[in-house]
Amino acid sequence: MDTMIVYIDEAAYALKMLTPMLQSAPARTPTRWIVVGCAPRITHRVSKWVTNSARDSWRGKWAEQVFAKVLPLLKAPGDEVITQIARGPLCKLTESLLAQHGTARVLDARRPKFGQDLPPVTSQQPQEPQGVWGYAAVVAGAGMMLAAD
Repeated sequence: MDTMIVYIDEAAYALKMLTPMLQSAPARTPTRWIVVGCAPRITHRVSKWVTNSARDSWRGKWAEQVFAKVLPLLKAPGDEVITQIARGPLCKLTESLLAQHGTARVLDARRPKFGQDLPPVTSQQPQEPQGVWGYAAVVAGAGMMLAAD
């Protein structure tokens, strides 16, 4: 049985990444899907007024909504689907999942966000920090596009 660890933070983006992958393999082997939901961060201002139990409750409701959209695509005959909510560093979570389930492929299906570097899910995952120069390049490129018209 193949094991696949998938990190998601938005259902629509994850479906765009998973659908072609599942349709390209006509005769699939049974797969154990470990779907890890990465809930959006709560801002510092909100976190001052919210208890830990309220945060956990919100993460649970958020995960139910996201998993309800993604899991029907993954449930095929012979497949096993395990869901989990990410807490703490994702590299450590990946290491513990690999230790628990053996070898697995890891798919980072989180939507990239402008102005925010996503933390890596494995220690081998390359990081592309954008920093100030990345934003300056985007603004300059947009200005060039407008000047060309």
